Amino acid sequence: MLNRRHLLAGLTGTALAPMMAGFAKAATPAELLRIAEVHVSDFPTVKAMQWMDKELGAATNGEFGFRVYHSGQLGREKDTIQLARIGALACTRVHSSALNNAVPATRIMSLPYVFDSTEHMRRVFDGPVGEEILAACREIGLVGLAIYDSGSRNFYNTRHPIEVPSDLHGLKLRVPQSDIFIETVAGLGANPTPLSYGEVFSSLQTHLIDGAENNWPSFQTSQQYKIANYWSETEHSFAPDMLLMSEKVADEIGTDTSNFIIDAAKRSVPVMRTHWDAAVDRSRAIVTEAGVKINAVDKAAFRKAAEPLLEQYLKDPEIRRLYDAVRAQA
Repeated sequence: MLNRRHLLAGLTGTALAPMMAGFAKAATPAELLRIAEVHVSDFPTVKAMQWMDKELGAATNGEFGFRVYHSGQLGREKDTIQLARIGALACTRVHSSALNNAVPATRIMSLPYVFDSTEHMRRVFDGPVGEEILAACREIGLVGLAIYDSGSRNFYNTRHPIEVPSDLHGLKLRVPQSDIFIETVAGLGANPTPLSYGEVFSSLQTHLIDGAENNWPSFQTSQQYKIANYWSETEHSFAPDMLLMSEKVADEIGTDTSNFIIDAAKRSVPVMRTHWDAAVDRSRAIVTEAGVKINAVDKAAFRKAAEPLLEQYLKDPEIRRLYDAVRAQA
């Protein structure tokens, strides 16, 4: 029998009539589980959430569904993490770097030059390492649902091409509000400026920063490519996105429904990846057509420049253990 208690937070909707065992037909309108997302409405992660909404609605005969609040309507990623922890949101999609301080296992995701390619990253997170990191989110009251692609991260700026680390000297570059990203960009020679994702476009416009680092779809859909005309393919990080559910909300909706959401989230990963791969191709084509100058870099030089930071983190036995597991699948 599904748990019929009202959700005190994280859901909107009306009371439901008592149900028969399992997923019986709903007698009243769906209770909508709120998901927070900072990306735009047609972003691959949003499309994956919309797919989950259809799956949940079909499985519960319309009793439950998701309401996706995209484009940062419910705040920044760090804000939505806190809202989910207290049960004011059902789910949130965040970049893994936002969890680096609270969930130490996620640090392996953000460290520079740990992953060799998208294929390498996917192999790792589809296996035991990914499951371990998702499980670790329980430490802060969150259920790790899925690890979504976020592509390779590369530098872009308004001033000149970046081919070797010394080309970063003097540039003020936006980084996520993460110690590892701050240390990485500083170690490579630039001046890191921590800002939320939503502040990057205006900061480029006002010259608060000279550039940033991110993936192709984020660079294009945020319109940042219209200001920053130099893209340099450093591929210094493959840190992914993560979909999380409030443990409090999971308890409120009951085991049957929460387990179905966990399963649907895992099944949404290939859905997201299909949209992601298409979005990367589309975004790169749009940016190229707009005249952004794209260049390769001396990747060996960048790897060497990042080594001191990587070695510092690898002194932690747990990070070393996860690193060795990641590299074993390279």
